Amino acid sequence: MPRLSMATIDGVPVADAAAPGTAGLLLKRRMCRKPALLAPGAFDALSALMIAQAGFEAMFISGSGISYTQLARPDIGLISLDQLCAVTRRVRDRLDTPLIVDADNGFGDAINVEHTVRLLERAGASAVLIDDQAFPKRAGALSGKTFVTPATMAEKVRAAVNARREANTLVIARTDALPHEGMEAAIARAHLYVEAGADALFVDQPRSLEDYRHIAQQFPDTPLVANMIEGGSPSLTAGELSEMGYGLVIASGSLVRGFAAMAERLLGVLKRDGSTAALSDELLTFGALNERLGLSRIAEQGRRFDPAFRLETLMDAETDGEGNR
Repeated sequence: MPRLSMATIDGVPVADAAAPGTAGLLLKRRMCRKPALLAPGAFDALSALMIAQAGFEAMFISGSGISYTQLARPDIGLISLDQLCAVTRRVRDRLDTPLIVDADNGFGDAINVEHTVRLLERAGASAVLIDDQAFPKRAGALSGKTFVTPATMAEKVRAAVNARREANTLVIARTDALPHEGMEAAIARAHLYVEAGADALFVDQPRSLEDYRHIAQQFPDTPLVANMIEGGSPSLTAGELSEMGYGLVIASGSLVRGFAAMAERLLGVLKRDGSTAALSDELLTFGALNERLGLSRIAEQGRRFDPAFRLETLMDAETDGEGNR
């Protein structure tokens, strides 16, 4: 079945650019102009499809989101490279949208990082993000993190750059050291990572507007990444971050938190009422969901091979047998 080809970067259809690495090149160009590129976090093929259908130019394959949804565990370094590659392959099989993939700490030393980048590139990553944490890896907003030395991380960045088969596959270096080592140490780390060849920088966990501005002032010629976390401080919009000089804003956990909140609400209503009728106006019908998943396109493709091929829902498009719209 064909993948969904609706992705554009700067108005250029990604699917029209046949050369490998084109999505990465377009990503890099897009990150260098305003407004900042906004990339929600995906954690499986369905969430990725919804992001693409909402019109976003790129998406972030979130390690934390995979840990939450595949393992029902916090982001404490439990997912494997194979699991990350499997999710990336499934998303790439479905979509042409550029994928920025969270590779945690690269799953080891420089040799491991080379292996990680090669596998993720083959799986369909347009950009690979690697951080400077040691094992066990933890979410940036969790305590108890430990770090490799700046020199060790610089070697890992060099390994990532050398391992990519396409020069346009982006390597994004992230430091989580700011809350633990202070601003100047984090900035020094980031400078070293740029010197090692990183295409973009992510200095995580700024605590104030002044922090964000200071980071941006230190790297006027390097694309910068920021993460929006609901409930974080300060709470900034993608537009505000763009004006400060950030080129890529990820909303890594927004969708999974929204899914979890809606699931709790629906299950509570189902347990209380014995049905979901009270939420009927908020749920997709069976037919509406299948249309979003591409049922009509698959049916059309089937008729190319067999004119008698039929594939359609047996429920009305407006109101299905579950009483949903």
